[in-house]
Parts: sequence; structure tokens; C-alpha cells
Amino acid sequence: MSISFDIDEAISILERTPKVISVLLLGLSKEWLYNNEGDSTWSPHQVLGHLVYGEETDWLPRTKIIIEFDTTKEFEPYDRFAQDRLYADKSSKELLSLFAKKRAQNLKELKGMNLSSEDLMRKGKHPEFGNITLKEMLSSWVVHDLGHITQISRVLAKNYKNEIGPWTKYLTIVRSDPPPEQ
Repeated sequence: MSISFDIDEAISILERTPKVISVLLLGLSKEWLYNNEGDSTWSPHQVLGHLVYGEETDWLPRTKIIIEFDTTKEFEPYDRFAQDRLYADKSSKELLSLFAKKRAQNLKELKGMNLSSEDLMRKGKHPEFGNITLKEMLSSWVVHDLGHITQISRVLAKNYKNEIGPWTKYLTIVRSDPPPEQ
């Protein structure tokens, strides 16, 4: 079952993401924050950098492009690995703070746009997917957040994969293979 997009509900979830991730990660040791699931996977620290970069270059900037240009201006391709170069010198605590600040600013601006049903159906031009609607992109923002919360939880759980003995049978989170970061 799925539900229809509602901008207020979407914003409600997007507002929660920094708090949820902060509760999961704040105060954990570097070992917990920098472990990953193996080659081509991200640590919770890298996910934080990725989320900050998305706040700076993806969701709201692309929303503005759709509102101003429709499909006449294609989005810049998104660098899914920029966090490794841009935020390598930042601590996870700094990234959590930066993410919360940028997310709050972006959502304040999004709310101020007072997007109508017609606005949500406006189209933008994605470099990979071609024409997309604003509603699709904003829905993806929510799902993107929830996916990274799941990813962080999975990485943290796998830290004790070898410690849980026979419970591996029931704790499926430690048995799942991670998707490679793309």
C-alpha cells in the first residue's frame, strides 16, 4: 500500500531526519561512525557528508530550477561521492550540526514557496531521468532520507554481527547484503 504525496507530511518527515540521525549517532566512537559494510559502501560519517552535500546542491536548488526554468535548464549532475573530498576534515558532530542547520534553512525556504498542486506537477530536466515532476523529486527527497536512516541503522547493526551468535537467524538486518554506493 502506498499513500499519495502531501507536501506538509513530506516536510514533517524531512524535518525529523536530522533529529533521528543525531539521536542514532551523536556521541558514538569513531569506530562506530567510520565502519562500513565493506568495499564500495559508506560509513555513517560518509552518509552525513552526503546528506549535507545534498542540502547544498540537490533538493532545494533543483526545486528552484524547476520553478524558474521548467525543463529549459537541465540540472547539474549530482556528485554522489563529493562528501569524501569536501568534508573529510569535519567531525561527525560538525556534520550533524551542519546538516541540521542547512535542512532547517531549506525547509523554511520550501515552506515559503507555498507550492500549489499545479506547481507540484511542473517539470524539470534531470540529467539521467529526463523530465521529472517536482512532486516526484520531493517524494524522492523523503524516500532518500528514509533510505539513509535505514542504511545507517544497518551499518551500526552489522558492527555486532559476529557477536550475536545464533540470533543471526532472526536478526535479518545483519544478513542483508549492502547495495553498492553509486
